[in-house]
Amino acid sequence: MRILVTGGAGFIGLHVVKILLDQGHKVVVLDNLSSSKKETVDKRAELIVGDIKDTVQSRKALKGADAVIHMAGLIIVPESVRDPIKYCENNVIGTVSFLESMRAENVKKIIFSSSACVYGDPQKLPIKEDAPVNPDNPYGASKASIEAFLQSYHAVFGFDVIILRYFNPYGPGELHDPETHAIPNFIKATLAKKPIPLYWKGEQIRDFIYIEDLARAHADVLSLSGFEIYNIGTEKGVKVKDVIDEIFKIAGYKVAIDDLGERAGDVPANFASSEKLKKAVGWGAKVGLREGLKRTIDYYKNIRI
Repeated sequence: MRILVTGGAGFIGLHVVKILLDQGHKVVVLDNLSSSKKETVDKRAELIVGDIKDTVQSRKALKGADAVIHMAGLIIVPESVRDPIKYCENNVIGTVSFLESMRAENVKKIIFSSSACVYGDPQKLPIKEDAPVNPDNPYGASKASIEAFLQSYHAVFGFDVIILRYFNPYGPGELHDPETHAIPNFIKATLAKKPIPLYWKGEQIRDFIYIEDLARAHADVLSLSGFEIYNIGTEKGVKVKDVIDEIFKIAGYKVAIDDLGERAGDVPANFASSEKLKKAVGWGAKVGLREGLKRTIDYYKNIRI
C-alpha cells in the first residue's frame, strides 16, 4: 500500500514509519517539523515538509495514497490547559481541513491517533472502548472532537475510520524539547544524577505501553474497514512512583525527588482493556515494563542529553 503518515517525523511516527517500510509499504511523511527534525525520518520514506492545514501541501502528499495514518497534532496537556484555542485551531480545525483534502483526493481510509485522555476520570477500570467519553482537559477535548468529526465523515462521506486510543507510550527516540512526558524525564534526570520532577507524589496509576508495541498496532489495523475504536495499552496499571523505583533498580542507584505537587488536567488512574483489538487482529503488548525501561535507558545512555 501507499500510506501517508502525518506527523511521521515525531516520536511515535518514526516507529510507525519504520514498521510500515519493513513490511514493504510505500510511505510518504507529511510533517511541519515544528517539534521534530527531518533527520529522524527514515530515508526510505518520502518526506514532504508541510502543515495539515496547508491544502496544497496536503493534497500533494495525498496523491495516490491508499490510506492515511493521522498522527500530526499538539500533545502537551498542561499547554492545552494554558491555551485551549491553540489546541482547537491546530488539532481540530487542522484535522477537518485535512479531511477535506482527503475528500478532494478521494482518499477515504484513515487511522487516527487518539488518546486515553478522551475518557477523563474513568468510572471503571480497566477502561473499555464503550466507556463514556468525558475529557477533562482541552487536549483530550480536541481528540474527542476529532473522533466526532471522523464518525460524521464515516456516516456522510463513507470514510473507513480506525481510531486508536493510546494510553502512555514510551521508549527510544523520544526527544521533545521541552520534554513533558514522565518516563523520558525520569530517565534523563536519573542518568544526569539530578532530582526527578514528580507530580502527585507518584501515586497516579498509568498504563505505560512500549513504543514498538504501539507502533505495530497501526500496521495490524490496516486491513480493517468501517468505523472502529480500539484501546492500545498493556492492560496493566502501575503507579508512577513504582516506575521510578524500577528505573533506580536498572540504573543501580537512586536520585532525589523534586515534589511538584498537584497538576491540573491529570486523572488519578487509568489503564486499558485491549481485548477488542486482540479479538480483531490478534494484537497484544509483548514488551514488559522492565524490559522496555532497560531498552529506553540504554538509548538515553548513548545519546547526548
